[in-house]
Amino acid sequence: MKFIAGPCVIESAELLDAVAERLVAINRTLSTDIIFKASFDKANRTSLSSFRGPGLEKGLQMLADVKSKWGLKLLTDIHESWQAAPVGEVVDVIQIPAFLCRQTDLLIAAAKTGCTVNIKKAQFLSGVDMAYPYQKALESGAREIWLTERGNMFGYNNLIVDFRNIPDMLKIAPTVVMDCTHSVQRPGAAGGKTGGNREFVPAMAHAAKAFGANGFFFEVHPTPDQAKSDGPNMLQLDDLENLIKTLL
Repeated sequence: MKFIAGPCVIESAELLDAVAERLVAINRTLSTDIIFKASFDKANRTSLSSFRGPGLEKGLQMLADVKSKWGLKLLTDIHESWQAAPVGEVVDVIQIPAFLCRQTDLLIAAAKTGCTVNIKKAQFLSGVDMAYPYQKALESGAREIWLTERGNMFGYNNLIVDFRNIPDMLKIAPTVVMDCTHSVQRPGAAGGKTGGNREFVPAMAHAAKAFGANGFFFEVHPTPDQAKSDGPNMLQLDDLENLIKTLL
């Protein structure tokens, strides 16, 4: 069972250290191998004025510091194909954002790095449709490919999860991850930014496990209500250990 956790965006070195320290403690207690996730750039924020992160160069250095100091594996997302090569020198898993999962050049570039490629299912695609992004990455040389469920658009400002997508994607890829926090988003529903309902995160995780998910993605923050991105749907860091324990 795979676990991915970390803040939505790199806000500061202090935040990365606080989260990383807790993940290391959980790994020690539960014998897990949680992969640390944070974004160096949130290129698809709702508003131009929204916080995006430190950028590629500084962000990668901060992530490399996390790996060096805490010994955690790393995952981050890319938005343009030229970012794949430098990101691949630092992280273990390159993530393809849901909106971009059909971008052929992005998938090819990620695959060529030799890193594991995690492709998030678009909000407008079914699980069955993910055979095509998967095949693009596979034929481009990716050695390990994960697929991630994160809900589908359901009218305006809302997402719904069709958990049948999980077994459908397990027919394509051996690892299917449930993005338990982005799936409770309310896109654009908080006055120029995305809202969400973090109280449903545990239920999303357990329902996904019942449908066969073998990976779980949680965005976490010590004080999510003060987070600079995705606060309403992020899990309180203090709640992560018990939730992972129940999934195990």
